[in-house]
Amino acid sequence: MSGIRGKDTKPEMVVRRALFAVGFRFRLHRRDLPGMPDVVLPARKVAVFVHGCFWHMHKGCHYARLPSTRVEFWKNKLNGNMARDQLAVEALIARGWRVLVVWECAVRDRETLADLPESLAEWIRGASTTGELCGGKPR
Repeated sequence: MSGIRGKDTKPEMVVRRALFAVGFRFRLHRRDLPGMPDVVLPARKVAVFVHGCFWHMHKGCHYARLPSTRVEFWKNKLNGNMARDQLAVEALIARGWRVLVVWECAVRDRETLADLPESLAEWIRGASTTGELCGGKPR
């Protein structure tokens, strides 16, 4: 698993380009924030996580299938990831931050991808404390 990137993944780069295209400027991987969000808009107190559907077990997503080998290992590993994600979101909200999770399937789905810049801008300019952007493929 050391070969799996944690930063600058393809989905993350797509989200960053989309944010830049609609005029947002941001910081990356702020270590001083819980969970080290992938993208941070400090002026708006918005933290954006770009999650891989498999690694963060996106519920109902066809990309989030448990491997058929070493099932117990993968259950423990992926459940730990989900628990850590939840703790990070709760800690950020407690500090007054708004949190958006952009799932890998949102970047892979052509229809969702076409609307991604506008969807991101709409959520960021809105008032929701938490949000998710998912792909539109059947699950």
